[in-house]
Amino acid sequence: MNSDQGSHFTCPAYLKLLDSCDVKVSMDGKGQALDNVRTERFFRSLKYDDLYIKEYETPKEMITGIRKYIHTYNTIRPHASLGGLTPYAFCQNQSTHHAA
Repeated sequence: MNSDQGSHFTCPAYLKLLDSCDVKVSMDGKGQALDNVRTERFFRSLKYDDLYIKEYETPKEMITGIRKYIHTYNTIRPHASLGGLTPYAFCQNQSTHHAA
């Protein structure tokens, strides 16, 4: 599992729990906010575009909503950083380009 070095991720009890479950821990470099920028951006978008504006009543409802958001994010929503393509379309173009 990769994380930043926030106090909740470096807490000895938390690290011990992960170790007891054979989870390998990887942390971004201290002060290296750009190490995980794409993941940070995705979770920011998820929170502001979905979680903060919807009132999910049950965990099951929230999981369904998050799955729908991820599907939309990857296959419907264009991304400026990908030239206006969706991540799915971008990956399809990359694999077609490399196969040729």
